[in-house]
Amino acid sequence: MVEWRVTSGLTDYDEAVRVMEQRAEDIAAGHADELLWLVEHPPLYTAGTSAKPQDLISADRFPVYETKRGGQYTYHGPGQRVVYVMLDLNKRGRDVRCFVRQLEKWVIDTLDQFNITGFIRDGRVGVWVERPDKPKTMTNQTAEDKIAAIGIRLRKWVSSHGISINVDPDLDHFDGIVPCGITKYGVTSLVDLGLPVSMFDLDVALKQSFERVFESDSVQACENAP
Repeated sequence: MVEWRVTSGLTDYDEAVRVMEQRAEDIAAGHADELLWLVEHPPLYTAGTSAKPQDLISADRFPVYETKRGGQYTYHGPGQRVVYVMLDLNKRGRDVRCFVRQLEKWVIDTLDQFNITGFIRDGRVGVWVERPDKPKTMTNQTAEDKIAAIGIRLRKWVSSHGISINVDPDLDHFDGIVPCGITKYGVTSLVDLGLPVSMFDLDVALKQSFERVFESDSVQACENAP
């Protein structure tokens, strides 16, 4: 069984990490069910294991937390849905690449419910959307913005950390970092794209998509992932 937990209000980051790490340990020991924990945080930056000091542009703007997840710098704050994913890959096939592809497919399938086409790009972490309303870039015929971030940690084949999707955060808050070390591209949100989507709407879509992607045959789900 997978437990779904939604916490209202803003969740302290240190407390979130404490709860997440303890739950992951309990799952690995066979003492707890898998957990998907949906939260929002106060404004903050997190640094993954590959974070580069030069990518922290405004160190004094918000609190900065060192994390054990993969990836570089990212922003969390009000209006962004953070999903902490504590799943047992011992039971789901010990395939890290497949697991990451399933996370990507989960986000893309969720966005599709709002008629948004999300995609992934080689060399660029996260999920992206095209912005035909913006000027073209040097390398693409259509501008692209990031709408979701993915960063995980595996210990004893149990995952922690997870995904974040921008519903209606203050996009200016991303200016204090180079998000995921990627320059020349912007950041967007569901509301920025003109969709009056609420956090509740997104949560419903996330649950429906999770069941399609993760609760179907895991091999087939991985093969069908982008």
